Amino acid sequence: MAIARQVLCLSALLSLPHARSQPLRYSVAEEAPSGSLVADVAEDAGLAPAQLSARRARLASEDGRQRLRLDRATGRLVVAERLDREELCAQAPACTLPLELLLADPLQFFRIEVAVRDVNDHSPRFPDEQVTLRIAENSNPRLRFPLVGARDLDIGSNSVQSYSISPENEYFSVSFGTRTEGDKYVELALEKPLDREEQAEMSFSLIAVDGGSPPRTGTTQIHIVVQDANDNAPVCTQERYIGHVLENAPEGTVVLSVVASDLDAGSNGDISYQFSEEVDQSESAFLIDAKTGEIKLKKPLDFEAAQKHELSVRATDGGGLSAICKVLVEVVDVNDNAPELAVSSFSSPLPENALPGTVVAFFTVRDRDAGANGKVTCALEDQLSFSLRPAYKNYYELVTVTTLDREEMARYILTVIAADVGSPPLTTTQTFTVDISDVNDNAPVFNQTSYTMYVHENNIPTVLVGTIHASDADIGPNAKVTYSLAPAHLTEQPPCSCISVNSENGHVFVLRPLDYEQLKQIEVLVIASDAGSPPLRDNVTVRVVVVDENDNAPLVLHPAQDSSPASSELVPMSAEAGYLVTKVVAIDADSGQNSWLSYHLLKATDPGLFVVGAQSGEVRLRRPVTERDTVKQKLIILVRDNGRPPLSATAALSALLLNDFSDVRLPHSIPDLVDDSDFLTTYLIISLVFVSLLFLASMATFITCQVCKRKELKDGHVLYAANNLPSSLADVASAGTLPHPYCYEISLTTGSGNSEFKFLKPILPSLPPQHCALGGDTGDEQVFPQGPLTAEDVLPENTGMLSGEEFNSLSFN
Repeated sequence: MAIARQVLCLSALLSLPHARSQPLRYSVAEEAPSGSLVADVAEDAGLAPAQLSARRARLASEDGRQRLRLDRATGRLVVAERLDREELCAQAPACTLPLELLLADPLQFFRIEVAVRDVNDHSPRFPDEQVTLRIAENSNPRLRFPLVGARDLDIGSNSVQSYSISPENEYFSVSFGTRTEGDKYVELALEKPLDREEQAEMSFSLIAVDGGSPPRTGTTQIHIVVQDANDNAPVCTQERYIGHVLENAPEGTVVLSVVASDLDAGSNGDISYQFSEEVDQSESAFLIDAKTGEIKLKKPLDFEAAQKHELSVRATDGGGLSAICKVLVEVVDVNDNAPELAVSSFSSPLPENALPGTVVAFFTVRDRDAGANGKVTCALEDQLSFSLRPAYKNYYELVTVTTLDREEMARYILTVIAADVGSPPLTTTQTFTVDISDVNDNAPVFNQTSYTMYVHENNIPTVLVGTIHASDADIGPNAKVTYSLAPAHLTEQPPCSCISVNSENGHVFVLRPLDYEQLKQIEVLVIASDAGSPPLRDNVTVRVVVVDENDNAPLVLHPAQDSSPASSELVPMSAEAGYLVTKVVAIDADSGQNSWLSYHLLKATDPGLFVVGAQSGEVRLRRPVTERDTVKQKLIILVRDNGRPPLSATAALSALLLNDFSDVRLPHSIPDLVDDSDFLTTYLIISLVFVSLLFLASMATFITCQVCKRKELKDGHVLYAANNLPSSLADVASAGTLPHPYCYEISLTTGSGNSEFKFLKPILPSLPPQHCALGGDTGDEQVFPQGPLTAEDVLPENTGMLSGEEFNSLSFN
């Protein structure tokens, strides 16, 4: 194709007599952007722009690439694509693009040459980023070291124009030029002799600069390694070495090390050591290590034989250069004698009341060494109550500095340390064991500020009620404590004869029975004395509280029971329910729960007519009086305390149901009561027999029920005992929130499965549960905890207030 195009152009040239012989020459800078104007070809060729289109003008190139194009409308030659001179012409000094402008009708052509101008678009580049040169330190100045220069793709002034070193140094410079053959060279010139000992290595940058505007640069690192030459002799670090060695230093001890340095490297810097003067090895006490220069002991030294040793050491490097070092070895005396301590006097035990400054021990110290090794100091180790006091020269006294207290510290272990000031110091330790003897300086001390003891009234004689104890911090006789009684107050006479204290062990006894109602509390002062001289004492108050027992039955004050005949209360027939008939008033000589009284209706002619307040003792009508009621009503009221066991008394009273209080005579329809002693005796015997039989029957029934219950328990039935009641019921007895006492009863039967629970809660919740008394009224049923009521419960020994007729009329259910 290219050949055909060339043949065509040649034929056209031959056929056109008017073809121009001189080409049109233009220039354009490389890297010009597309569309950049190169020249106005139509004007230079003498053609009108309209002719270009009419004659189908076009450009032709040798390689066929359209790097430039012709604008037919304007006749201008412009850049069609990016031009790279280095790509088109490499390093050629001139770069021209040949073109041909062809026109038809008639056929005509013009030769065009476009020169591509170089621009500085490339920086110099070194082939290596770092160049290492090894130069001997004894090299002559002006020695040249050729380098590979930087390459710049640009030409002319845009190529490399100069080289420089950064940072500049006094040892090297750079040369750049062109040889006769036209070759360029770059050389590194040595300006000053190198010294490896001063600087073994150095680095700097070699910079290449082109001639563009602005100029471009390229850099490579030059690393200089200075090679050593044996130009330095060994040098000892000290002009004179002085070493010290103990006379008892063992064989092989390093006395000192001789150190010599050589600035050279390699074998030129390797140093060996030896003694410069040959001595008999059998007599010499030293040897030297050839490599390290360490001087060691070959045999022990004797300070008394020779206090100093002078040696000469030669240090030689690998090149044969050497230096001589002087060594002086001084033998040091050894502190081989420890201080000696001799005790002249020692006092132990020491009384605890010894005054400060009391001498405990007197001793002397000495050291057989001389100089600093023979200078001795003494110290007392970790002690505040004692100290050392110099007496004379090497004499010392061990004295007290504070008051002593045997109770705080009974023995002191004192350690005296005698040390010399040698190096290392030697010490001797002397231990003094000082016992402190007791002095009676502590009074007995009770373990309580006061004692309170309790004894029940009616106690047995010589009952033990408690123990007091006092301790004494002293020992021996000074700590032996005895107890004795003293009046509680200064105005009191000798202590109560009913209290006794054992002088040895402090046991407190009550010697005779006490009566709470006569004596509620006894207060005595007990003295504890030790056996010291003089004895020391302490005292404490002992309070013996008499605890009340239920030993007094209630006493009925109203109605009077010793009046004959008994008084009667008048009740109108029109009285309604709640009418106050009378009030039973009783007292109990006991205290606390033993004096809590409860009132119960024990017997009445018509039990359903009256009711008795359990706490107040008020007798009231339960219901209104009717005509059918008996005119004369007899009542027996049981007054019972809350003691364990409870004591009781009865009060008998009568009531008359009258329509009119103005007529207090009994109706004629009421028969007179006849006090017949025969009938009374008969009734009494019958009642006793009946009660006995009833009691036996009750016991048999109770035993039978218990046996049946045990069988039921074995078969899986569960009875509610006190310890397995539901918590809601058990809490009734302990909560203490009910304002009045209540009575409950548990009645468990095997047949019905029904149960009732009643319990008399005490008025004070803090006291244990109390028993309830029995009442005769079915509407206010009461239960004795001991079981069925017997004649002994109704008529205690200390009460005798029922007449024979009244007793005859009693019935026991």
